[in-house]
Amino acid sequence: MPRYLHTEADLDTALGKLVAADPRLAPVLAKAGRPALRRREAGYAGLCAIVCGQQLSTASAAAIRDRLFAAFDPFHHDAVRQARADKLARLGLSAAKIKSIKAIGTAIAKGEIDLAAVHEMPADEAHAALTALHGIGPWTADIYLLFCLGNADAWPAGDLALQEAARIAFNLRKRPDAKRMGKLGDAWRPWRGVAAHLLWAYYHAVKRRDGAPVQSAKPKAKKKDSKNGRTRRPAA
Repeated sequence: MPRYLHTEADLDTALGKLVAADPRLAPVLAKAGRPALRRREAGYAGLCAIVCGQQLSTASAAAIRDRLFAAFDPFHHDAVRQARADKLARLGLSAAKIKSIKAIGTAIAKGEIDLAAVHEMPADEAHAALTALHGIGPWTADIYLLFCLGNADAWPAGDLALQEAARIAFNLRKRPDAKRMGKLGDAWRPWRGVAAHLLWAYYHAVKRRDGAPVQSAKPKAKKKDSKNGRTRRPAA
């Protein structure tokens, strides 16, 4: 049965259990301090808000999200999926994000996804149900589960801030990728989401930067060299 972080008391209890199960996290908690419990709206609105934030700064994502919600009041999947693409583009949404939020809305309308049922699923099962939809990748699914539903075992293994926090906290030679983060998280079940909150707080304490979730960048596409026809990767 899934465990949830609905209140500050839930988080405090879960932190105690997490650190007791893995004492390596005690100095992480001492450095980070108690992490904040950040909750967002669930349902279609919550998913759209996360899609708006993919690969964008916090400020840019918030501006687009606010314009989107203001344009559709009340905010409902039918209104968004039936809206003209040019109307959505004027709000600042890219073509890919327009396709994503429309596809999610259509899946809800057709009964291909039941977000209320997702709420009751264990983290891995819910993750699979969400990532089956167009526009919802692993990072989006896990951020939704953790922040919108409060699932205490959601684990955004592809999050850059979490990866960097883990590298520093455990003195790793290089930043772990999503696969290695998945293995690290196995030791913290069923409190992986609590570990995520803690590591974000640790990232903020160590780096003096916002510890908010940051999606891993997609690999850069190869480009053709116009002179010799060979493929090359653009400079980083």
